[in-house]
Amino acid sequence: MKYVKKIIFAVVAVVAMMSLSSCNYNSLVEEQQGVDQAWAEVENQYQRRADLIPNLVNTVKGYSSHEEKTLVEVTEARAKATSITLDASDLTEENLQRYQEAQNSLTQALKSLLSVTEAYPDLKANENFLNLQAQLEGTENRITIARRNYTEKVAAYNTAIKKFPTNIYAGWFGFEPKPQFQAEAGAQSAPKVEF
Repeated sequence: MKYVKKIIFAVVAVVAMMSLSSCNYNSLVEEQQGVDQAWAEVENQYQRRADLIPNLVNTVKGYSSHEEKTLVEVTEARAKATSITLDASDLTEENLQRYQEAQNSLTQALKSLLSVTEAYPDLKANENFLNLQAQLEGTENRITIARRNYTEKVAAYNTAIKKFPTNIYAGWFGFEPKPQFQAEAGAQSAPKVEF
C-alpha cells in the first residue's frame, strides 16, 4: 500500500508538470518578467529626467531671478512626479494614469521653463545650460523608447494570457492583464502653428 501511494503521487506530479508545460506557464512567467523589466526601464528614465531638473533650475535661476513662478512650478511638478512610485506589481489602469498625469505635469512645467529661457540670450549661450538642455532632450528620447518597449511587452503579455487554451490557466495562476499608457488629452489633434 505504501508503494502504491508513492506511485500515485509520482504519476500525479508528472501529470501536473506536463499540464503546466502544456498551459505555457513558463512562457507566461517570462512574458510577465519582460513587462516588469520594461516598466523598470520606464521608471529609470523618468528618474534620470528628475535628476537633471535641479541643475537646470539652478542654472536658469542664476540668469532669471524674476522668473520665480516658473521655477517654483517646475520644482513642485518634479516633487509631485518623484513622489509617485509605481511598482510593477501595482500596475493598474488607475495607478498608471495617476503616474502618467504627474509625469505629464512635469513635462508641461519643463516646457514652460524652456520657453522662458528664450528671453535670456546669455543663458541660451551658457555652456552648462546647453549641456543640461541636450541631456534633457536625450532623456526625453530615452523615455519615449522605454515607453514604447513597455507598450510592446505589455501587448505581447496581454495577448499571451488571452490565447486559448492558455487563457484557462492564466487566471488560475494570477496572470492578470497589464495596463498600457494612454495618449494625453488632445494628442489626436495637430498643434496649431501660427506665424
